[in-house]
Amino acid sequence: MSFHNRFTTQDLERIKAAVHQAEDKISGEIVPVFVEKSGMYSIANYRAAGMAAALAFLLIVLADRYFHAFAIYDPLLIFLTVVLVGLIGFLTSNYLLPIQKIFVGQQHLDRATRQRAEAAFLREEVFHTRHRTGIMIFISFFEREVIVMADRGISKVVEQKEWDKMVQGIIQNIRLGKVIEGIEAAIIRCGEILLEKGFVKTPDDVNELHDDLRVE
Repeated sequence: MSFHNRFTTQDLERIKAAVHQAEDKISGEIVPVFVEKSGMYSIANYRAAGMAAALAFLLIVLADRYFHAFAIYDPLLIFLTVVLVGLIGFLTSNYLLPIQKIFVGQQHLDRATRQRAEAAFLREEVFHTRHRTGIMIFISFFEREVIVMADRGISKVVEQKEWDKMVQGIIQNIRLGKVIEGIEAAIIRCGEILLEKGFVKTPDDVNELHDDLRVE
């Protein structure tokens, strides 16, 4: 599913309004970032190709032994059949993402998502605030993973369990099909946490990072 099919203009406006509301009383900046997929996972395609080719060869052997009517004896035809089935496995994994995910280990998914989130934190310059009070809410839909990253001005006073609880809330809403509601609640909660920790908006405070949802 593409980003444009996932969210409407009204959805984007709701997210922007939630960020504006949350930042109204605090000196922090909240940056929501969504990506469809954090990695290419080419290894999954090759694994699918290898498994499909191996299965094809196994079936050829079984046919030769038990089902002579379907047996293939021409070596070239055997080779081409195995290669063709392997190619079908490769393409199936490449274009059908649920199939691709089967061939990617969870550790690989976690690592790719973390790396993409860290890159987004730098690319979106979440750190570029006067008091290092930026927070990024990162959601990667293919991996179904959420990461909340706070800059050092916040992370030194807010415990990780606060972000972990927020992540679980977002994931639960995504599973229920309430993506916008989940992100809105998380954004508002970010504002509440910062207010509780004393990050109060000062008269000279300016909006250092725009309120829109970032899509990569």
